[in-house]
Amino acid sequence: MLDAYANHPEAFTSTVEERTALPPDWWVARLQTGSDTAEVVYGAFDAAGTLVGAAGIGREARQRARHKATLFGMTVAASARRAGVGRLLVLALLAHARALDGVRLVQLTVTEGNRPAQALYARCGFQVFGTEPKAMLLDGVFLSKVHMWCDLDAVPAA
Repeated sequence: MLDAYANHPEAFTSTVEERTALPPDWWVARLQTGSDTAEVVYGAFDAAGTLVGAAGIGREARQRARHKATLFGMTVAASARRAGVGRLLVLALLAHARALDGVRLVQLTVTEGNRPAQALYARCGFQVFGTEPKAMLLDGVFLSKVHMWCDLDAVPAA
């Protein structure tokens, strides 16, 4: 993820500086299993065993929002793009969300103008439901975030 933050700062709200300042225990605690509200990160590896993609999903903890999960941190190495890695990651995370009792939808945000990512999400069943203007500030420029959602009841499992 640190590599993704550094190479594609326009795609992530977090910065390399913010994340490298966190202690290793923060990363471990973030991914602890044993609770259906824990965040889960999936990785994609090439034939040589090199990590070429990653994305995560986390379920809402609040009682009235427990039917929602959020896909986050999607990254695919340049060497693995256009090979279906991103699609496989998204579909795996949607399958994970379906396995969580009561989860009915998955949400995400994508930086406005990132057409390849938005198209990937649309092919996987996500629909746009709004745009957040000035969602983040990068080098003095405001960037908007497109909000998308996938109705797990309406999109067939892959």
